[in-house]
Amino acid sequence: MKYAVFTGTLAVLLSPVAAFAGGYVAPADPAPVAPVAAAPAPVGYDWSGFYGGIQLEYGDVDANTLAGADAADGDGVLYGVFGGYRYDLGNIVVGAELDLNWADIDLDDPVGTTIGSLDSVHRLGAEVGYDAGPALLYGTVGVAQASATVGGADLQDNGYFFGAGVDYLVTDQIILGAEVLQHEFEDFDNSGLDISATTFGVSAAFRF
Repeated sequence: MKYAVFTGTLAVLLSPVAAFAGGYVAPADPAPVAPVAAAPAPVGYDWSGFYGGIQLEYGDVDANTLAGADAADGDGVLYGVFGGYRYDLGNIVVGAELDLNWADIDLDDPVGTTIGSLDSVHRLGAEVGYDAGPALLYGTVGVAQASATVGGADLQDNGYFFGAGVDYLVTDQIILGAEVLQHEFEDFDNSGLDISATTFGVSAAFRF
């Protein structure tokens, strides 16, 4: 019995020595963790600021008597300059724009005789749009002023317009756009004619 107790005690006392004799075993280093690449920051588009540019439009014009009979029509080119300011609220963009356009559109009566011409269409409008990143989808409405020559008389009158368009940021400063507008002038300068015009235009602008 004494021998068994002595043997067990000796084994306990000698176990650290045996471990030391086998050499120090360092704890294993943890496996390296590959760095996680940070997600790229989203590219932001800010439509706020002043802009100005040039535009080219195609116009289709109809003139009717106050009773609704066809009086004249014509189509042709409008060209001009524009400028405005926009403010980006996040998803919504608001703004205002002034357009100055000159026209060269002959007005022909129902038998094909030229009775006059549309000479200019100027516009001042408000815009509300949706910020879709590099694209801006918007609607616009405002007042329009047109000048025309009818029967040798120089006429000028105010009306209104409405429409929609899209602008695209090619770079942070260059904008390309397209727009469709409807113009209405009632009893144009007391001539007894209601004039309506539909225009489709393309534009290029620079942001300041």
